[in-house]
Parts: sequence; structure tokens; C-alpha cells
Amino acid sequence: MASAPSRPAEAATAEVVHIVGARPNFVKAAPVVAALAERGVQQAVVHTGQHYDDRMSAVFFRELGLPRPDVDLGVGSGSHAEQTAALMVGLEREFIERSPGFVIVYGDVNSTLAAALVAAKLHIPVAHVEAGLRSFDMTMPEEVNRRVTDQLSDLCFATSPEAVGHLANEGVDVERVHLVGNPMIDTLLAHLDRFDVDALRSRLDLPGTYLTATLHRPANVDDPAIVARLVARLHEVADDVDIVMPVHPRGRAAFEAAGLGRHERVRLLEPLGYIDFVTLVRGAAAVVTDSGGVQEETTILGVPCLTLRPNTERPVTITHGTNRLVVDSELPGLVAKILAGDGLGGTSISDVPPLWDGQAGRRIAAVLASELV
Repeated sequence: MASAPSRPAEAATAEVVHIVGARPNFVKAAPVVAALAERGVQQAVVHTGQHYDDRMSAVFFRELGLPRPDVDLGVGSGSHAEQTAALMVGLEREFIERSPGFVIVYGDVNSTLAAALVAAKLHIPVAHVEAGLRSFDMTMPEEVNRRVTDQLSDLCFATSPEAVGHLANEGVDVERVHLVGNPMIDTLLAHLDRFDVDALRSRLDLPGTYLTATLHRPANVDDPAIVARLVARLHEVADDVDIVMPVHPRGRAAFEAAGLGRHERVRLLEPLGYIDFVTLVRGAAAVVTDSGGVQEETTILGVPCLTLRPNTERPVTITHGTNRLVVDSELPGLVAKILAGDGLGGTSISDVPPLWDGQAGRRIAAVLASELV
């Protein structure tokens, strides 16, 4: 594993193009964009439009201080094949016009895979931020995306030691791999004083004790029978504690059809911006989720996290954090234990995974600057 070089700030002539398309990408990209700006690196942000309404996209740019996208491809939704094909056509046009020195991709969404494929075929170097994460569940589209992207990437920026191990097991050259920490945590720590739970509680009229829920993955929201079972369990939990759930557009129709909001102690919200959402998580007694990013954020915030999945690509959140993989039948009992003060344990800012210290963006910028000059 290569270590990030320590170099003085210096300008680079080749342009770096960041590819972002969905809300988790924005949170990860913000500290990298800022750190490269500190070094005088010429850069551009291409927004693919995979997430396209204000609550899922534009609000993140405003809150995180990201520069306005230089390009918005406006691809929108569609099947995996339709969306990925449209992304590749639009990105190929941009890359040919710009001839970037590096293309930086984030996470595991379709925009990430499409950009890596196009750049590799055009012989443009690719850097993958959040490389090496593995759920070992090939039924997840994200697992396919991240595995292919890592094989195509010239630089693999890993957030945890086990991610480095996965890349080694898959034959990725050690010189391509850099353990840099987690840029999503950079963003959280940079905004920590903005997560004012009391102010949010007053503004949204939240109860003193509540559970936050957020569910959107296909395994949880695509099958009406599974959704109905989840709703029954959440209603059982709501008999004892209020549930506040910002509803992802992907699962809204399914949850509404199953009657999730019919329980008087279940409150459904529209998607929230970054600051409001993390504040909602920070103030919760516990979180029920299937989101990878939320698993990481609760590890830092010390909030018990119950992940409704059979696996996670972020096992470090279990070994270092407050996360536990659960099935729906476990929810009522585990939530009751947490409310009784006998829950999953807690963490502090000092008890976190290696290099989750708010400096990942600068480490990534240092490696990229050394490659560009």
C-alpha cells in the first residue's frame, strides 16, 4: 500500500474532472474539491443529474460549499441499462472536449461506473474515491459498480484497512492503492457545529425522543410483501417511540401504499438537505437504515444504528462503531433495549476507524497533485 506523499502546495496544469450524480457523491466530493483548490489545481465538476431535484441535489451544493457544476448532463432516472448508456454518451462527449488529466469518481452509483468505463476507453486516468468496499453480494447493483470501477482505476483511495485487503485479494497493484481515510467524515466533522438538534426539534416540532428511519434499497422497497412486513414492524416500534422518516423518492409509493404513515406516531418527511438530515440523525435515540453513508455517520456521532441488510460493505462501522446488521423481526426488541439504556454501546470522536480524522480530502489531493505535475 502506498502512502500519501507530503508535498508543498503547487499549481498543476492538467484539469481534474469530478463526476458526481447522487447525494452521497456530493458529500464525499466536497472536501476533495476544497483540498485541490488549496493546491491551485484546475478542476471542473460534472453533475450527471442522476439525482436531479432540489432536495436530492442542489441543496447539497449550497450547504457544502461545492462550486456550481460546470456541466449538468440532466440524465435523470431510468433502468440501469438506460441510465448507464445515457451517462456514457454524455460523459464521452465531455471528456473528449475537456481532455482531463484525471477523472475522479466517487462511491458506487451508476454515474461512477459510467465515468470509469468511458475514461478508461479514452485512456484518461481514473481515481476512485471509496475504493475497495465489498458487500460480496452481487445482487446489489452497487457491488457490480464498485468492483468494475476499481479494476479500471489508476488510483484507488480506500477508506479503511479491510478495503485495502479486498483490493489486494483482487490483484490490484499495491502502487495504485492509498489508504486515505473517509472524505464523508471530513464533511461531517467540518460541519459538526451546524448540527443543532434543539433548533431542528423546534423548527420541525419533533418529540423529545424519536427514532430516525431511512430505507431505499431495492431489497427493502421493491417487493410489496417485504414492504408490508417492514411497515408492520415499524408500526410495532412506533407503539413505543415516535419514528421520523425522510422518505427517499425511490420508496415513497411503496411505503405509502403499505400505509406506513397511518400510525399516529410515524411522521413522514420529504427528503432533507445534508445539514437537516445529519442533525435529525444526531438527535435520534437510534437509526434504522439501509444506507451505507448513514452507517458511517452514526459511527462518528455515537448513535445506535440498526441496518436492515444481510451484509454491509462497511464492516468497520460494526467493529469500530455502533452499527448492527438486523432483520426486521429484531427491530422491536432491539429498539426497546436501546430506549431502556441497554443498547449497542456508543463511541466518541476519538474512538473511530483509522484516519477518519477530517483530513482525507487533503491526503487525496496530495496524491493527485503528485500525479498531475
